[in-house]
Amino acid sequence: MNQHKTLDVLVIGAGPTGTTLAVDLARRGLDIRVVNKSDHVFDGSRAKGVQPRTLEVLEDLGALDSVLASGSPYPLLGIHAGPLAVPWRMMRNRQPSTDVPYPNTWLIPQYSTDRALHDRLEQLGHHVEFATELVELTQDSDLVTAKVAGADGTEEITARYVVGADGGSSTVRKQLGIDFTGSTDEQDRMIIVDAITTGLSRDRWHMWPRLGGRFAGACPLPHSDIFQWMIRLAADEEPVLDEARLNERIRSITGNKRITLNDIRWTSVFRPNIRLAERYRQGRVFIAGDAAHVHTPAGAQGLNTGIQDAYNLGWKLAQVLAGTDPALLDTYESERMPIAAEVLGLSTKNYAGMTKLDPSSLKRGKDEQQLALTYFGGPLAPAHSDRTTTLRVGDRAPDAVLSGGDGKHVRLFDVLRGPHFTALAHGRRAVHALDQLEWPASGAPLQRIAVGSAAVRADHVLADPAGTLGSVHGLTQDTLLLVRPDGYIGHIATEDILLSTRTAIQAVTPSAGAAPCQEPPGMKGIA
Repeated sequence: MNQHKTLDVLVIGAGPTGTTLAVDLARRGLDIRVVNKSDHVFDGSRAKGVQPRTLEVLEDLGALDSVLASGSPYPLLGIHAGPLAVPWRMMRNRQPSTDVPYPNTWLIPQYSTDRALHDRLEQLGHHVEFATELVELTQDSDLVTAKVAGADGTEEITARYVVGADGGSSTVRKQLGIDFTGSTDEQDRMIIVDAITTGLSRDRWHMWPRLGGRFAGACPLPHSDIFQWMIRLAADEEPVLDEARLNERIRSITGNKRITLNDIRWTSVFRPNIRLAERYRQGRVFIAGDAAHVHTPAGAQGLNTGIQDAYNLGWKLAQVLAGTDPALLDTYESERMPIAAEVLGLSTKNYAGMTKLDPSSLKRGKDEQQLALTYFGGPLAPAHSDRTTTLRVGDRAPDAVLSGGDGKHVRLFDVLRGPHFTALAHGRRAVHALDQLEWPASGAPLQRIAVGSAAVRADHVLADPAGTLGSVHGLTQDTLLLVRPDGYIGHIATEDILLSTRTAIQAVTPSAGAAPCQEPPGMKGIA
């Protein structure tokens, strides 16, 4: 039995969402544990599309190099109609720009994404405790107690907060009694298979449309001989998964007798689930990722939305543990639930189009890439706030290329990277306010950037000789931007710069003399 002091956060579930959260909390120096019901790393390709915004998140967390090395750009579709294969571009291939360094969706099997995040967690001195299953949750106003069962027996883990990232069948969500509203079409089934495949070119994502909304698809997985096969079944078809009958079915669907599947690595029978939790929190326990929302596979949204749930929640947990008003944690649901609802609508629409063999449903654009995601109008981004000509509070902070004192190029994202807030001052009045801005000693630190004018307290004094920062960020007057740790604009000040920024800071930082780990508002116990 593993005896342990009270944790800051217990994370239940070690898929992409849970491990992202664990990495973010670990790099902030919090005392955490991560437990996972299964006894090994997930070994299927399931969610294989990582969107541009998620690539930026992974770069900030230090896991991007591994993800890029394990993946590839998406190939063209090859839509088979009899003996012909028509090439079809699912998404436009864009070149990197100063504001969007990773403009294209990245093809990588989920098992590689998981491993990249697990490796990063281990670099930070933590590891996933596999074969450890949640049995029971109880909480009071101060702590949560989780009873877990593992190889060494049953253990009680005490933590200040618990996050359930344990998938669509979440035990945490069920323990909390949170409704998971939506639908599951039991008649709509799809076989998903990872297998070494011969007799098929690897330069296309092959699609074979059939009458009645059925189809088969084979996507080549990078750096391997494996394809991910997806076969949508008719209502009366059996989901057979043995190698011989799979080969027989695929040859019948494709009309290609040369295709052979062998060495099957992973199989699943998928039913479209379209569900959203009625709430994301009860007391000191939160849910994230598939535990809070499940989607159709169309558009590669589920994994990406879950990772960004974790990225939103991590810094808020750390700030409240450092003494910030616990009301900050209420903004997790307020910001993330509308995003999940919007994504559910998008993926559902795309999937419905696929089942009707509508080619337009295979197109992917900025909505899927999540670069335009915004928290504007939410509790931390009021609609009456100051704006620039291109940005509103709550928008993603774009990248930019600036110059340091030595004349060398400096990426803004390189400066933003890390578990801190950033104040970027552009223009003389804003730089003067930056020098006067006070910041609490506890919680996430503040990094100060002065652009165009020297500042005594600046960590970086940069220049914008090409005007890329000014044009992309829409800076036409003296402006101070406060960038949150998750890379979204927390405040824009063009008038009353110092006063308005001080007011915005109060909502996200510990006040002087605040006690850490205060009781969350509206606490409800768990039976």
